[in-house]
Amino acid sequence: MKNDPFLKKRLIQYDRWIGQGKILYSSKIVPIAEAFFSKQWVMPSEQVKELLRKARSIALTECECRAYYKRCDKPLEVCFLLDKAGDKFVEKGLARHITKKETDDVLRKANENGLVHLCLYMPDKKVYAVCSCCACCCHEFQIVKQYQRRDLMVKSDYVAETNIQACIHCGACAERCLFDARHFKNSRLVFNAALCAGCGLCVTTCPAECTTLKPRRLKRENPY
Repeated sequence: MKNDPFLKKRLIQYDRWIGQGKILYSSKIVPIAEAFFSKQWVMPSEQVKELLRKARSIALTECECRAYYKRCDKPLEVCFLLDKAGDKFVEKGLARHITKKETDDVLRKANENGLVHLCLYMPDKKVYAVCSCCACCCHEFQIVKQYQRRDLMVKSDYVAETNIQACIHCGACAERCLFDARHFKNSRLVFNAALCAGCGLCVTTCPAECTTLKPRRLKRENPY
């Protein structure tokens, strides 16, 4: 609903920062690392593990959106706060510092539960959080859909490609796609690359291993 105060507060903040020229968008899709084959690690800065590796400190906190809306049973403690942002939350007792090795288990849990990784930006252009999001609770997803603010969420630099000849049309990837890029028609998979955000969830669930992430052949910044 457009009168949701939780979403409205976020949207007002984003529009103020954009109006002041402090940010271009609020979030960007980050592909899950497991979606890449070894030969495709050509842009490591776009992967969650690389973002976390560069951080001075990492704090783990509950997803604020799922804790607020409670619309699903996806895991709560799957969101990372980096450096100063994380330190502040730890001081307040709202997060706990974890090692970079421990982040692997959190990322694995997020992937198993079909959560999309979003990196969130502060006005200084730095990533301050990497969240694992569901479509039903995430404030970013809701703002995009309810307010039609596709300018705020940017796709990753990758797009999923499926070998239709090898596809067994099981439906696993369509069930995991939060961007409506995959659906079935006459019992066969239909893929709309224009809607694909490049999150990688379809890759890690494909039993036929016929879907891969490839570099997006468009402008580097693609508003979703």
